Order: sequence, then structure tokens, then C-alpha cells
Amino acid sequence: MDREFLTDLFADFGPVTLRRMFSGYGISADGTNFALALRAGLYFRADEETIPQFEAEGCGPFQYQTRAKTVTVNSYWQLPARLFDDAEELAVWARLALGAAQRAALRKRPRKRPAAPKSKTPVKKAAAKKAAGKKTAVKKAAATSAKKKRVERKRPSSSGR
Repeated sequence: MDREFLTDLFADFGPVTLRRMFSGYGISADGTNFALALRAGLYFRADEETIPQFEAEGCGPFQYQTRAKTVTVNSYWQLPARLFDDAEELAVWARLALGAAQRAALRKRPRKRPAAPKSKTPVKKAAAKKAAGKKTAVKKAAATSAKKKRVERKRPSSSGR
């Protein structure tokens, strides 16, 4: 399936975005991916609400083969072949697939954590920097005086013994 064919196929549904993916295209509307057009066929997003329609048409979920096993992706189901000739009904199925994709996206969104309570006494950044600067200066002065004391101890006395 090429870009032009897919664009024409979804004309009754509305504008879609096609992105290169695997051996074909990912198809999305309003930023939500709801279909896959692959060498093996056209697959629509499905969930517990729409899977019975695919089963009634005798369609199955998307499957691919690895070296070790066959992987089944139950969230995408093959589109019935008869819909390639009925653009209006394909648009209805596409809207259902978009709804399934949007429901799945809502379930995946992380819940926002409540914001940490703000302290009642605001600390000014300039004051914090000033205090940090004073601490650094005190540390440097202490280190310098300790170094001077060590140097004085190492010098021989000038009494001439």
C-alpha cells in the first residue's frame, strides 16, 4: 500500500497523517495513531469495545514471527477486506479505531502527583547566595591561617644553635 492509496482510502474519514513505520505506515489523526498499514494488510486499533466487531467479520489480531515464536498484538486487528470497497463504512470503522486509541492513551497517561506544599517563609535567593559566599570566605581564611602556622613550625629558629 502506498501513500496515495492510503490517502484516498481515508478520504471519507478525514485528514490523516502517514508516517513510515516498520514495513509500511503508521496512520494517525489528531496526533493519535489508530491504524497500521503493513505488507500483511491494514490493521485498526481495537479494544474490548471493538474487538467483537472484528471477530464477527472473521478477522484476527496482528501477528508477526520472530526467530523463536509468533507474537500476537491484540491491540491491532486486521481490517475486513470488504471495507476496501466501501469508503463510508471504512470511515465508521476508522472512527471506532480512533476512539479505541484515545481510550488507550487515557489509560496510559501517568497520574499527576499532588504538588509539594510551599513553605510559608520564602527564602530569598540573593540572601542565600550571600550567606554561602560568607561561609566560603570563612573557610578560605581558616585554611590560609592553618597553612601559615604549618609553615612557621617547619622554619628553623633564628637563634643560631
